[in-house]
Amino acid sequence: MEGELKKMWVVCLVVLVLNVHFGARADPQVPCYFIFGDSLVDNGNNNRLRSLARADYPPYGIDFPGGPTGRFSNGKTTVDVIAEHLGFDDYIPPYATARGQGIIQGVNYASAAAGIRPETGQQLGGRISFSGQVQNYQTTVSQVVNLLGDESTAANYLSKCIYSIAMGSNDYLNNYFMPLYYSSSRQYTPEQYSDLLIQEYTQQLQNLYNYGARKFALIGVGQVGCSPSELAQNSPDGRTCVARINTAIQLYNNKLISLVDQFNNANSDAKFIYVNAYGIFQDLIANPSAYGFGVTNAGCCGVGRNNGQITCLPYQTPCQNRAQYLFWDAFHPTEAANEIIGRRSYSAEKSTDAYPIDIRSLAQL
Repeated sequence: MEGELKKMWVVCLVVLVLNVHFGARADPQVPCYFIFGDSLVDNGNNNRLRSLARADYPPYGIDFPGGPTGRFSNGKTTVDVIAEHLGFDDYIPPYATARGQGIIQGVNYASAAAGIRPETGQQLGGRISFSGQVQNYQTTVSQVVNLLGDESTAANYLSKCIYSIAMGSNDYLNNYFMPLYYSSSRQYTPEQYSDLLIQEYTQQLQNLYNYGARKFALIGVGQVGCSPSELAQNSPDGRTCVARINTAIQLYNNKLISLVDQFNNANSDAKFIYVNAYGIFQDLIANPSAYGFGVTNAGCCGVGRNNGQITCLPYQTPCQNRAQYLFWDAFHPTEAANEIIGRRSYSAEKSTDAYPIDIRSLAQL
């Protein structure tokens, strides 16, 4: 008997050592993760489009395994970080390359320059608007039904997945506050424009719900008025954030919170949450040294004042101390910033980070 116990103990020890050595992991907290958004979370969908909004060249991806992928960062994006925290072994593939069984763990539909409004970003060329991303998701659902065998099984499966939506930045950056290309700021007050965006956003959320989505994380727009691009163009000292832009964005974000309440009250079988990206980003700008940042008003690479004139040039040499920069280029955060934003989106560190719960709690429902 004692010999058998010794053998069992040795077997358990060997299994434990192998698990530690080879990194055996538990199943992810949700079966799949679907991502909608713009360049902040695009991971390659624009690579094949005729578009100026592309990042499939160095120095983008300089700190990412395998180099440039189409991510607008030196490394990981916020949704990559969220996927890690949810327990996925690999990052969620872009719709452009997702095939077969690969779609079962989720798809990233995000497209750089895309917005809620269909015309948003058109001066940059090809992009997939929010409505186009939702249409692509509907195609994926048909494929999931075929893979799982029937609609009922697919619906049950999809109801357990996380759906994160980060849309709206470009509707301000590449629409409302670009009067030379767009008439929206002459047609609508900031209040009216935010209402218009929320109206169209609501329709797309309903479409996602109709196609099986039940766990929604609506990610608010960050402080666009503090980006190197806006500081370069509109800040007298190159450091003070552009208040009129941030004020307009807060109108939109506040309506997103109301939308969360509206959908939660109307759909007892679903859960909607709001992630306060604006507030998290505000923390990083207000207390940079607490998070290890030394430069908050300039891109790690780029051109002109604040490195904010355009995005990184092909094969440009970026700054060496990338972990100390909040912004990678004129618009997008570094991996260091994305790590913090993604972590706090997943697990709120302040009560204001998410409403009414965070993504970790949403996954557990």
